[in-house]
This record gives sequence, structure tokens and C-alpha cells, in this order.
Amino acid sequence: MRFTLGRLLPPALTVLAVSGAVADDAQSRAENALDVLQEWYDNSTGLWDTAGWWNGANCMTAVADLAAVDSSVRDTASYVFQTTYSKAPASNPHPGPETKTTSKRRHLLGRASPAVNASAWLDSAYDDDGWWALAWIAAYDVTHEQSYLDLAEGIFAALQAAWGTQCGGGIQWNPTSTYVNAITNELFLSVAAHLANRVPSRKAFYVDWAQKEWEWFQAQGFIGENGTINDGLLDNCQNNGDTVWSYNQGVVLGGLVELNKAAPNDTYLPSAERIAKAAIETLADSDKVIHDSCEPSNCEPNATQFKGIFIRNLQMLYSVAPDDLYKQVIISCADHIWTKDRNNQGQLGVVWSGPLNGPIDATTQSSALDALIAAITI
Repeated sequence: MRFTLGRLLPPALTVLAVSGAVADDAQSRAENALDVLQEWYDNSTGLWDTAGWWNGANCMTAVADLAAVDSSVRDTASYVFQTTYSKAPASNPHPGPETKTTSKRRHLLGRASPAVNASAWLDSAYDDDGWWALAWIAAYDVTHEQSYLDLAEGIFAALQAAWGTQCGGGIQWNPTSTYVNAITNELFLSVAAHLANRVPSRKAFYVDWAQKEWEWFQAQGFIGENGTINDGLLDNCQNNGDTVWSYNQGVVLGGLVELNKAAPNDTYLPSAERIAKAAIETLADSDKVIHDSCEPSNCEPNATQFKGIFIRNLQMLYSVAPDDLYKQVIISCADHIWTKDRNNQGQLGVVWSGPLNGPIDATTQSSALDALIAAITI
């Protein structure tokens, strides 16, 4: 059983020079893309068919982000939040193993509201936990529903319990792996910083953790000489030189924006700007459209989600540190998606510059939707 918005949207208009017309056009594009995304939404599970567990968190974040700037979709967003909140845990595919780490997690979950079962959202990968924490923070921002924020706090408590010693700190990828990767630690930074701005009674606690993570992250060498972030660390805790994925360049931007809001510092935004510009230099084509190296046919099942995460967080940086380069990238990605990477059903693919190629599913749709939403605010 599927849930859709149940309305017909007009075709996208030609982009006009008048700023109001541009905004209206960007909004109608995003609404249309959301309608199509919701064709994959299964209200019996609260998740999106063809998308994995962590991808579901990003689909929900996109829904929340559009609702935050477009009141016409708030009823849809509220329905999704309520349905996902009540039904999705039953579909958690890989609950975390019973270990000392997870026992410690449960102890720390007591800090959240007793009515919120944060453990139901934890699986066998700490980065998945972080995605759901950010999704529920996004839902809270739209609805101000306290249980959503409590859930995010409970998930953070689980991540805090996993802070390790292997590389002098940080969080490994999962409870049984020794791999320390960038995305898990960027998510820890971002969740802590987001919570610092939304839980006044524990602001200092969350700021301390966000600062601790950022200081450790910088010292550990995830950031290469050219300013881009590699995937993770070797066993000797040195940069592994692995793929420069777009989402690794993105999550840290949002984390630093939120941290700078909570505890202003003259280094956070310049650090974010250096990473953003290095990422664009590395990942954008001559038309300023972002690509990942796996395109067009080797991105499944995870990398189909990555670029939208980068654009989502680039827009966050643009909102506090405007730069024409960021604007060009966001607008170019959105325009190319709409004109070159869309089929006659309104479905959006993985190669934003076109032609439509590779997989089309809820992950490619929600990732492209992130770019369309970002264009609304430009």
C-alpha cells in the first residue's frame, strides 16, 4: 500500500529572470519530485521501497527539508513522520549485536525520554544511527514534536557510548569492525552540533562533544592536502587515501555550520569553506554539476544517495557564508537534473548532468530532490 500526495502538479515552468518566478519554478519542481518519491513510500512499513535502512533516513530528511520551506507539503511530511516513527523500527534489518558496547548504549539511552525507544532505531552500523538522528532532528524542526528530539538525543547517547580509543578517539564504523571512517565521525559531529542548538539545558554538553570530535577529526588526517576528505583511516590511523565521496565532503559542512552557531569561532566556517571549494574543484564538471566516481552504473546500493547529501549541506553553508560558487553549483545541479536527468514519469536518475542513465529508485529520487530543495532557497 502506497501513500502519495494525491494532487497533480503543473509542468515545470521555464526559468525566468525575475527572482520570484525562479523561486516559484524551483518550488514546483521540488513538489513534483516529492510526489514521485512518495510513490515508493509504503505506509505499512513507514519506509521507501527500493531504499535501504539508512537511505530511508535521508528520504525522510528530504521530506522534512522541503516542508521547512514549503508549507503546502507539511501535511504530507507530518503523515510521513508519524507513520515512519510508529512503523519503521519493525523493518530495522540489522539490529546491533549483543556486546558490551550495546549494553553501555542501553545505559546511556536512559537520558532520553522513557517514552522513546531509541534502541529500536539502532542497527549494526553507527553511521546508520547518525542518519536517523539527523532525520528526527529535521522532523522536529518542522513539527516541534518533542518525542522526535528525544529520539535524536537517545540515538546520540548510543553514539557517545561508542567513542573509542583505537586512534585516540573517534568512532569506528560498527561495533565489531576496526575500520574508522570519515562519515561516521562527521555524523557524530553534526548530530552533536545540531542538538546543541535545540536542547538549551544540555547545550554545553553537546558543544563539548562536537568540539572534541572536530579537534580529533582534524588531527587524525582525514582531510587530504588539497582539502578534500578521504573515506577513512588505515590500521595505523593514517589517511587511507581512499575515494573522495561527495557525501564525505558534505556532512562536515552542516556540522561546522551548526557548531559555529552554537559556539562561534573564527575557524569553523573557514574550514568548511575550504572543504567545500576543494570538493567542488574535485567533483564538479565544467558545468558545475557534481559527480561521484562510481557513475553511471556502479553506485548502487549506497552511493546513489551521496550527492544530494553534499548539496543539502552546501546549501547550509551558503545560508551563512554566501559564495557565488556555491550558488552556481546548486542552481546548475538542480537545472541539469530537471532538464537532462528526468524521464516522462518524473523519475530522477543518478547522473545529474544527463543523459538519464543507471539506476532509478527512491535513493536517486531523494538525492536529486535534495538539490531541487536547495535551489528553492537560492
